[in-house]
Amino acid sequence: MSEMSVAPGRAITADLLGADYFTLLGLPQQFEVTTAALDERFRQLQREVHPDRFAAADDAARRASMMLATQINAAYQTLRSPLKRAIYLLELSGVDVGAESNTAMSPEFLMSQMMWREQVADARAAKDTAALAQLQTEISGDIRDAYADLAVSFNAPGNQDKDQLQDAVEGVRRLMFLEKLREEIEDAVFALEDF
Repeated sequence: MSEMSVAPGRAITADLLGADYFTLLGLPQQFEVTTAALDERFRQLQREVHPDRFAAADDAARRASMMLATQINAAYQTLRSPLKRAIYLLELSGVDVGAESNTAMSPEFLMSQMMWREQVADARAAKDTAALAQLQTEISGDIRDAYADLAVSFNAPGNQDKDQLQDAVEGVRRLMFLEKLREEIEDAVFALEDF
């Protein structure tokens, strides 16, 4: 594959296949990512490795171009989502979120989950879009706060240690529930608006 400029002093080549997503996109490995910079970087890299640019190249270069384009797209989709980015950062640190096997949460949060689910079910059954809208607002605020807490967890001094990242793991698991609940509320509102 011919070399293409992707950053000052850096060329994108087939050796970037398998690089971590931050390295691939030329971004620092951190939770905070500027969406505008990420979007611009993605568009730039996609233009540089687009398979059409290698139509006349040898088979290996075309294949590498296609694989890099796919990897760049996967990196972009992961890093664009704060929740996916957090999970990816934990994976890079060797920490498993354990979402499927570890459902332990604080009793307060478990009570909140049950209360929210009941409220969604009741509002849906009553076709109460105002109650659902109120829940959306409440959940959105909790999600905002949870992402702020997650950023603090990732930025805490010494957070390269697996034990130190436990707050981030708990924050991710909390956000997984909150994001799913937000989707359920949106689905309920959408279903009621169709009537």
